[in-house]
Amino acid sequence: MEPIETIMAVKDNTFARQFETIVPEGMLSVEYSFQEKKIFLTKINTPEDFKNQLLIDTLLKNIMEIVIEKKMKVMPIHPKIVLFIKKNPEYKELLPPGIRI
Repeated sequence: MEPIETIMAVKDNTFARQFETIVPEGMLSVEYSFQEKKIFLTKINTPEDFKNQLLIDTLLKNIMEIVIEKKMKVMPIHPKIVLFIKKNPEYKELLPPGIRI
């Protein structure tokens, strides 16, 4: 398997309340909402029949870096985002106190 680039162009589309990136198949996005100093990651949108989990994981890693920069906590609502954090325990510190996954 070839290595995947961990930096991708991620746009914070505040109007649509989603992080977006363009991949050859179309647009990947993760919808969010804010409450206090927490960002709730609520939905992953992919092109039809999109199966590249590595690109989704790369997008999520980039989003986690944005969350770290903004000094926020993350609430993973979507099951795939919960699974991503379980597989990448370095991001568990971004969970609010008392939240365990």
